[in-house]
Amino acid sequence: MKILKDIKEWAAGLADVGISIAALMIVVEVLGLGSIPFFPDSSVVDNVSGMLNTLGAQGLVGLLAIWVLWHIWQKK
Repeated sequence: MKILKDIKEWAAGLADVGISIAALMIVVEVLGLGSIPFFPDSSVVDNVSGMLNTLGAQGLVGLLAIWVLWHIWQKK
């Protein structure tokens, strides 16, 4: 069981780092500080907007998916 606990902690830490990097990339893009060095041809804001539009187009199923993801995130 210790191994599973270690994997869970590692995955949670990796998710936190990923969210922090995504937030930083959004701020850099919104402030207009240029293109993102590792992703020069992509737009983080466009990608996030596209995901939200896709979930919103699904109606109730999209709202349910957002609600489930939110509760999973809050329980960590």
